[in-house]
Amino acid sequence: MATPPGVPWTPADPYGWPNFPTDSLFFNKIIVRNAVRTIRLTTVSCIVPALVQLRFPHIPTRMSSTTNLRSFLEIPYDELEQLNLKAKSQRLERADPQAVRKERMKYLAGEPRIKAVTVCFTDLEGRLHMLDYDKNFLLKSDENLTFDGSSIRGFSSQAESDLRLKLDWMAFYWLPSDVFGPGKVLVFSDVLARDGSPYEGDMRGQLKAYLASLHAKSGLTCYAANEIEGFLFRGREAERHFPESHKFEYVSIGGYYHSLPSDPLRLFIDAAAEAQRAMGFANEKDHPEVAPSQFEMNFEYSEALIAADQFQIYKLLCRQVAARMDMTASFLPKPVVGINGSGAHTNLSISKGGKNLFYDKKGQDGLSAMGWEFVDRVLASASDMCLVLNPSVNAYRRLDPHFEAPNQIKVSAIDRGSMIRIPLGNERSTRVEVRSVGPDTNIYQALYVIFRTGLDGPQGDKDESKRARTRFLPSNIYDAIRLFKASTWMRELLGATVHDKFSEVKLNSAERCPKELGTRVKRSEVQFHHEVTNQFLWNDF
Repeated sequence: MATPPGVPWTPADPYGWPNFPTDSLFFNKIIVRNAVRTIRLTTVSCIVPALVQLRFPHIPTRMSSTTNLRSFLEIPYDELEQLNLKAKSQRLERADPQAVRKERMKYLAGEPRIKAVTVCFTDLEGRLHMLDYDKNFLLKSDENLTFDGSSIRGFSSQAESDLRLKLDWMAFYWLPSDVFGPGKVLVFSDVLARDGSPYEGDMRGQLKAYLASLHAKSGLTCYAANEIEGFLFRGREAERHFPESHKFEYVSIGGYYHSLPSDPLRLFIDAAAEAQRAMGFANEKDHPEVAPSQFEMNFEYSEALIAADQFQIYKLLCRQVAARMDMTASFLPKPVVGINGSGAHTNLSISKGGKNLFYDKKGQDGLSAMGWEFVDRVLASASDMCLVLNPSVNAYRRLDPHFEAPNQIKVSAIDRGSMIRIPLGNERSTRVEVRSVGPDTNIYQALYVIFRTGLDGPQGDKDESKRARTRFLPSNIYDAIRLFKASTWMRELLGATVHDKFSEVKLNSAERCPKELGTRVKRSEVQFHHEVTNQFLWNDF
C-alpha cells in the first residue's frame, strides 16, 4: 500500500498495514474500511440478508434462515452405529458380495436424501484418495468408473494413464453428517488396470485377494488391530505451513493419561472417538499419550482387511475433526525432537474355525509353536521390510532408542525396545505385536508383507550364537531403501513392478532431504512427506 501524500510512514504491523498517525484522516478511513471487510468476511451469511431485507423489503432473499432448501440425510449417532455394525457383520460373516451390492444399490436408489457417494482408494505410498460421485450417476455407471492414474505418485505413467475403480460394496459406511457433511455415504474400491484385471500397485486389492485365497485354501482368517498414535497441533494445515513457521505448537502438555475434561486435546479425542464409534469401530479406550499433545484411540480387533480400512478412516476422521476445531491431527512419526514419536503398533493373530492358532497355554509366553515360527520368519526379514513399515525420512527419527523406540530386531514379552512384543493374553486375546510399524505406513502393504512373511517367508538363522547377537533396524531411509532393493524375498512378495516403483518414489522423497537427520526436524522431511506434500509443495524445490 502506497503512503498518502503528507502522511509520515512507520514500519508495517504484522498484518501488513502501515502504522499511520492515529489523528490522520487517512488512518480513520483505513479503520472504517477494515471494519467493513471484517464484517463481510465473518458475518456475511447473517448481515447481508438482513441489509437486503431492510433496503428492499419487497424482494425475498435466498439466504433466509426460515426457508430450508435442502433435506439431505443426517442420521443420529446411535442409529449410525447400528447401521455400520450391521454392515461390518456382513463382512465378518462373508456374505455374498453380489447380494450385498444389490442391497446397497436398492438402498441408494430408494433414499432421496443421499446426494453423493464418496469413493476411496489408497495409492502405493498409503495416501487415501477420495472422489465424490453424484448418486444418480453412480447408480448408472458403477461398473465403468475411471480416473487418471498418472496423477497419482507410484501409479501408472502418463502414456497409460487411465485406471478403473471397482466398488467394494462390502466396505460401505454411513457417515456422521457433522464431520463429512449431510447426504453422503462412503465406499472403498479396488483399483483395476485398463483391461479390468487387478492393478498391481493397489495394495488393498493385493491384501484382499491374499486373505480370500488363504481362507479358501486353508480355512485361515487373519486378524489385526492397530494402536495408532498422533499429535494434535494448533492451527489448520500446520504440516503444510511448517516450511514457513519451522515449528509445531502443542495444544496440551498434560501427558500420559492426564488431561482435564475441558482440555483441547481431551475435547478432540472425545469428538473423534464419538465419530469412530458411530462408524462401527467398536471402540475400546482412548487417551492422551506420553508426549505433549499426543493421542491414541483404540478399537476392536477385527479381520485384517476391515482393520486396514479402519486405519485409513481413523486418520481421515481425526484430521477432519481437528480441522473443524482449527487444529491439525498429524501422523508424522516424529514431528518434534526430544520427545516420544508416534507409532502404529500392530497386533496380529490367525484363527481357524474360531480357534486362535497363536495360543498355547503351555507354550513360552503363552504362544504356540505356530506363533513362534511366525515371529521367527518376521524377524528374519525385519531389515528387508523396514522400508515398508517405516516409509519416510521422518520415520527414522522415531527409531531412536532413547524414546522407547522398537529398533531392536528381537522379541520380548516385556522389553518395549524390541521390534516384536508378546503381550499378556488368553485363548481369545493372545497375539503378536509388531511395534516398529509407523503411522505413515501403507497399512494394506504392511499387513500383506507381515502376514505373508510370517507364514511363508525365509526362516531365521539356526546358529544360536548368531541369533543371540543384538541386531538393529536401519537408522536412516537410505539404508532401508538399499536393503529393500537387495531383498529377493521383497521382490518376490510384491512383484518386480511394485518393488521397483516403491523404491523409486521413496528415493525421490529421500533425495530432497539432507542425508543426515541431525538434531532438528528439517523443512524438507515435512514438506515432501507423502501424507503432506501436494503438487504445489512438491514443485517448490
